[in-house]
Amino acid sequence: MEQEDRTIFHVDVNSAFLSWSALKRLEEEPGSVDLRTIPSAVGGDVKTRHGVITAKSIPAKKYGVQTGEPVVKALQKCPQLVLVPSDFETYRKYSHALMEILAKYTPLLQQMSIDEAFLDLTDRIRPQDREGALVLARQIRDTVREQLGFTVNVGISTNKLLAKMASDFQKPDRTHTLYPEEVPAKMWPLPIGDLYGCGKQTAQKLLLVGINTIGDAASADLALLQTVLGEKSGLHIHNSANGISRSKVTPEREQAKSVSNERTLSVDIDRDNYQTEGLPVIHRLSEKVAARLQKAGLVGQTVTFQVKSADFDRYSRQTTLSNMTDRAEEIEATALYLAGQLLNGPDGLFEKGISIRLIGVGVSRLTEKQMQQLDLFAWAEQNEEEEKKRQAAKARQAKLNAMMEQINGRFGSGTVKKGE
Repeated sequence: MEQEDRTIFHVDVNSAFLSWSALKRLEEEPGSVDLRTIPSAVGGDVKTRHGVITAKSIPAKKYGVQTGEPVVKALQKCPQLVLVPSDFETYRKYSHALMEILAKYTPLLQQMSIDEAFLDLTDRIRPQDREGALVLARQIRDTVREQLGFTVNVGISTNKLLAKMASDFQKPDRTHTLYPEEVPAKMWPLPIGDLYGCGKQTAQKLLLVGINTIGDAASADLALLQTVLGEKSGLHIHNSANGISRSKVTPEREQAKSVSNERTLSVDIDRDNYQTEGLPVIHRLSEKVAARLQKAGLVGQTVTFQVKSADFDRYSRQTTLSNMTDRAEEIEATALYLAGQLLNGPDGLFEKGISIRLIGVGVSRLTEKQMQQLDLFAWAEQNEEEEKKRQAAKARQAKLNAMMEQINGRFGSGTVKKGE
């Protein structure tokens, strides 16, 4: 069976963080208003109203509130917007419950993030049985809604790319199909930025050469796309725009290429408050990254420090250590060194009058801890331990020899033998 000839579902939670925050509030405050029914959003510091929007309700979307925009800007669009703080403990709880339900339908489940997953249901639903696929999708949606209290969209197709695109169609609580023959009518009219895997920078480059829709990219000359985007990216966009994807649903997620944590700050940081506001954040982020590495049994060699300015521009510095590490103090020391270069150096951001609103610390070039090669210090430590053992063994042997000499002295110069 060709990879394209499969039954693939993409299940995506509708406004996950907002929905899960709403459920927690209803549980703790029975009778309170459901956040999903009013203009509401998750993100930032609720008291100071700093930070950015990380999730929004459908009513908030009607006011133009967007994910990733500053809270202040969102409140200008919608003054009655109700803000709630992030709650990752709650999010993890609901995510785990969702994946438990989905795993009952097939072992071929690939969780892509905290709120979405691909399911390969080919063994259960033949690709030709499209009515059966719709029935099963309805069953999944109903089960999630009735058992967990929130809604999901289900996208159905013959490959992962098209199933993902389908699940992003009209929301909430919908099933959508996007089979190859439906691509011209359903996918090609969409803006090029809506193509799965086409980032903002790639979309901007394509817009500059007159490629405004996914259909434009699908019909564009491959050589043009590769000239604008490069050989690999051009081919990827060309194939994706035509609905071509051979990526398999793999139950085990690939090992992370990096471990990082970042935090949006309640106040913008500049040279004046860096010591009091910035340093504690770097300390906590370094500890979190180290804890995640240790929990996963990983060590890394490259440390990255990054910030986002008040104008939403990202800046970063990174360095590669001589040794692999998962130690918080080593990660923090390196992050502080990089921060000094990026922020406080002669050509640093603070020197240019640029303040920052987000700090991130990360470690990459990962490997499993038990597989790492001994570094110079570990080698020296091991040699020192082995030398101590050798010296102790020599001491024991010398003591034994002395005792034997004493015994031989008592019984003459002959060797003591068993039975004598």
